[in-house]
Amino acid sequence: MTELLNTLYVQTPGTSLHLDGDTVRVCHPDQPGRRLLPLVRLDHLVLFSGVTASDDLLLRCADDGRSVSWLTGSGRFRAGLVGPTHGNPLLRQAQHRAADSPDRRLPIAIAMVAGKIHNARQVLLRAARDTSGHRQTALRASAEALAGRLELLATATGTDDVLGIEGVAARDYFAAMPYLLSDSKGWKALGRTKRPPTDPLNCLLSFLYGMLRVAVQGALEQVGLDPYIGFLHAVRPGKPALALDLMEEFRPLLVDRLALTMLNRRELAPTDFEELPNRAYRLTDGGRKTVLAAWQQSRQRNWPHAQLGREVPAALLPLVQARLLARHLCGDLAVYQPWTVN
Repeated sequence: MTELLNTLYVQTPGTSLHLDGDTVRVCHPDQPGRRLLPLVRLDHLVLFSGVTASDDLLLRCADDGRSVSWLTGSGRFRAGLVGPTHGNPLLRQAQHRAADSPDRRLPIAIAMVAGKIHNARQVLLRAARDTSGHRQTALRASAEALAGRLELLATATGTDDVLGIEGVAARDYFAAMPYLLSDSKGWKALGRTKRPPTDPLNCLLSFLYGMLRVAVQGALEQVGLDPYIGFLHAVRPGKPALALDLMEEFRPLLVDRLALTMLNRRELAPTDFEELPNRAYRLTDGGRKTVLAAWQQSRQRNWPHAQLGREVPAALLPLVQARLLARHLCGDLAVYQPWTVN
């Protein structure tokens, strides 16, 4: 049995983390006393702006293979720390060779985008079953459009084709977002806006995608894959192409559904967001705390995994898929199958 380890998120400015034996000591000048967390139960530390960690703690995390990530308040990745590279160097060699081979690269890219479109379609169909009238009609029409995009993937002859199909499918999907939000709750969605997010839903999505990126990149590093050499996204300096690739199949079910559920259930209020002078939205400190708690809880949920024939906690899904991808690259699996749910 695999123990589901925890990610420690620390967001309060002025907080400092220290090594205390085999524990993390969490200190804040406005909060007397000390809080100790056993290191053995943590696999990742995520530190937001204004949080510091001692050299001793960072070196211990590196020695143990425990990653540390620094994020902005909006969840954008700033920097990361990992210890010695994991895994067999032959795996990375196989990964680089596959990325350089159009014949090897294309099927992997198609699989990842197919997983994303399939899972996005499931989000729409499930929502359609819970509504009626024009809303149900619109959601079913959008789901049917995504089915057509899936069929188009079979005709792709290169990754540019795959990216084009993914882009059109994403527009189809996000155009249906207004029908996924309850009218009675007062939330609005005008498609996907990223830089900057111009409404609460997009703000929430961007923040949670940041959390997902941290989880996926950590899984790739743990398996021994190079997060910066991908098959779908272009390889560019500082861009974790493979992490962005592997994120695709997880976005609809692990992030989008959580964001929509939180808004529709009023787990967040308009006061949990603030509008900046440039019309961008960001979470308040209280809103970010609520979202992080919901994200942590959602990572405990079990999801079916067809290839394994059993349920897997959401927190372990990136690691499972990273291992399956590694087995494919090494020739142990004929194809890479994305994680999908029907």
